[in-house]
Amino acid sequence: MNQGDVEIHDITMSFASNPVLRGVDMVIPQGKVSALLGANGAGKSTLIKILSGVYPQHGGSVKIGGDPIHLGTPADSRSAGIETVHQRIDEGIIPGLSVAENLLFEQIVSGKIRKVASLRSMLKPAREVAQALQLDWSDSFLRKDVFELGIADKQMLTLARALSLYPKLLILDEPTSALSQAEVDRLFEVIRRLRDSGVAILYVSHRLGEIESLADNLVVLRDGAILGEQHAPFDWDVALTHMLGEQAIREMADFQERRGSEVCLSMKSIRLFQRSEPFDLGVFKGEVLGVVGLLGSGKSELARGIYGADKFLNGSMELGGVTFQPSTPAAAIKKKVYLIPEDRAAESMLPGWSIARTISLPFLNQFSSGSVLSFTAERAEGQRIIEDLGVVATGTDQDVDALSGGNQQKIVVGRWLQGNPQLLLLDEPFRGVDIGARREISRKARSVAAEGNAVMVLTSDIDEALEVADRILVLVDGEVRFDSYVTQTSREQILSKMSEVA
Repeated sequence: MNQGDVEIHDITMSFASNPVLRGVDMVIPQGKVSALLGANGAGKSTLIKILSGVYPQHGGSVKIGGDPIHLGTPADSRSAGIETVHQRIDEGIIPGLSVAENLLFEQIVSGKIRKVASLRSMLKPAREVAQALQLDWSDSFLRKDVFELGIADKQMLTLARALSLYPKLLILDEPTSALSQAEVDRLFEVIRRLRDSGVAILYVSHRLGEIESLADNLVVLRDGAILGEQHAPFDWDVALTHMLGEQAIREMADFQERRGSEVCLSMKSIRLFQRSEPFDLGVFKGEVLGVVGLLGSGKSELARGIYGADKFLNGSMELGGVTFQPSTPAAAIKKKVYLIPEDRAAESMLPGWSIARTISLPFLNQFSSGSVLSFTAERAEGQRIIEDLGVVATGTDQDVDALSGGNQQKIVVGRWLQGNPQLLLLDEPFRGVDIGARREISRKARSVAAEGNAVMVLTSDIDEALEVADRILVLVDGEVRFDSYVTQTSREQILSKMSEVA
């Protein structure tokens, strides 16, 4: 046992009568990257929150370097040398404060920086913190209210702050979910440098390729217990079977490409950016179209334009052969065109709302008699969606923001499916979602298409697209560079087209 090893012994945790962790024993070695894999509801988030001091009422013990540590509060966890970058990015930032103040927040709280210090005096130390990830942020950027940042910049901020504190244990929960490939590469360089300096790292990701290239050890958590452990190189067949079970693995292998013949959405001369050339596109009933592109490729602009949230610079659309120019999302929803947006926390959920209330929100007339909302009907539909999508929850009255990321995404997907979409748009639907939840969401997307509707899945991950789509479209800088059915292409060909940077 090394001096900085983190020992987790017999950790248990229950919510009401629901046991979530059932005696977890594991070692996170000093100077190693330990990957934690687990399907939706396996207990990963609960274990992370115990180590972060969020859930003090747990059984078992934690030691660092052989010394027991008390994790009664997040401050206790930080004092013990544990830093966590949570999957829910908004948990790591403080709206109303500047980027610089957020970068220096721990130093301000601890008194190392005076609470009345001027923002101008914070710019130099804030730049030093940002340099942990080689972030060349200008003074004007550092002065911004953090609320104005996009999801990727918020993620980089929380990562830089955690890295600057030289932790003994660094916990990274889906750290790359909002990052571009260049940002991912930069982060991995830093992680390897920290590992080589002796930091114990617990890395949670649904992206198996990342774990393959980064991790030294692999631990599989299933139903609240450790089911398998491996050292690199990993046997992925064994790991996935431990994670999902043999039946799920067989179902994932049973994929048949479908090709539609009737156009659902016809797009003509669509221009996404001033610099990009216009393109035509047909989205067919009965198939899933995977739109693949890197950050800035125009994926979200395409989805939001179809949904009426933004306007295209140029072009026209027809839905089912009829002119379709929605001026607002409400107009698109009336035509049964639904968008599941990229940032579910900010755009799909309201804090403190129950599962049942979240599900009913876009379709209140379906749950009302006159102007009176039926709570019974809300809960019944909520329970149906929980059962249909395998949501791990205590019931329909549970707050949706208390669920794991994968369960939240299932609720958001299930909400829109109840409206029988004519065209379903899913923008980064697998972001921060484990492979088990991804399988469930993919299954539902394909079932929507199989019923004669059209589905578009927009993602930056080629493997995610290939798992769900019948046809692949590659966007680069707002232009269509590739369009092919999956049986007529390869991962390498798609990657090559994505790399054709204008």
